[in-house]
Amino acid sequence: MAGSFVVLVKDTGERKERTMRGRNYLRVAAAALAAFVASLAWYTVFGGAMVELSGADPSTAANTATPAWAMLFVVAQSLVVASVLAYLVSRLGIVDRRAALRLGALVWIFPASILLGSVVHENVPTALAAIHAGDWLAKLLLMSVVLGTWRKGASTGGVGSRPSPGKLQGRLVKVVGR
Repeated sequence: MAGSFVVLVKDTGERKERTMRGRNYLRVAAAALAAFVASLAWYTVFGGAMVELSGADPSTAANTATPAWAMLFVVAQSLVVASVLAYLVSRLGIVDRRAALRLGALVWIFPASILLGSVVHENVPTALAAIHAGDWLAKLLLMSVVLGTWRKGASTGGVGSRPSPGKLQGRLVKVVGR
């Protein structure tokens, strides 16, 4: 039995191309900064458990500060991840929180799989990998929402955005059968 459904075909005109080339770097920086701050909070909460799970001596671990280069690496890492997410948000036309959360959860499969591999192959304690996986989940969800719901400035012209006066954003196409 043939069913029918409606597909939204995005307009790939000049406006979309300008938006892709002129990516909103402020949006990417804000997402990266939000992820960095969330990660700081995450590891502040779970730092004691991490020391315990890693087998380090708690008295020496408390006196060991994170080197500045490590913090700069995390900032750079957050900028790279936010840039990739911004590209995906733009290409997929994500403009609402629900779709952004789905994207963040979907992308989280990658770091979660890598962390699971460290449990299986390197005998990393499951609870320690879960702390890191939770950090990645929180960061990816937060970055995706910041990037997918940013309303100020140019719209990506994707699903759910309002068309500019006189501009065609997309057209509905009825597809019958499979």
